Amino acid sequence: MSGSAPQSLSTNRQHYADVHSFEVTHVDHDAYAVDIRGHRLQVDQPADAGGTDTAPTPTELFAASLATCIAFYAGRYLHRHDLPRTGLRVRTEFTMATDRPARVASLRVVVLPPPELPVQRRAALLAVASHCTVHNTLRQLPEIDIELEP
Repeated sequence: MSGSAPQSLSTNRQHYADVHSFEVTHVDHDAYAVDIRGHRLQVDQPADAGGTDTAPTPTELFAASLATCIAFYAGRYLHRHDLPRTGLRVRTEFTMATDRPARVASLRVVVLPPPELPVQRRAALLAVASHCTVHNTLRQLPEIDIELEP
């Protein structure tokens, strides 16, 4: 590598018209913050992992992204069909792999529909919720470039 060439791990990324961007900054110890469209989120590590436990971990936010996306799609389905969203919940659990590399090994997501959901709408609700953007992204992995600025 030359001294001025960017260092990167590339997957031959295609360029898309609608680019969303934000930046993560160090806060303190193992805590980092990200500002997204005026919303500030923070991540940290638990105390037993060397952090100060001031916020969820990045991995917890990853699982939460899937769960909230599923909840959003389920809620939109209910709204579109004039069904109440009150009582809609999404329960999520994940396990970490025990081997390397460090990664999430499994995710389980359970949609708890509102009590008033008619039985004949359950399959459609599950189908719509299963096709949320985050789930689609996990099923068709995105191209990822990780670069080190020169």
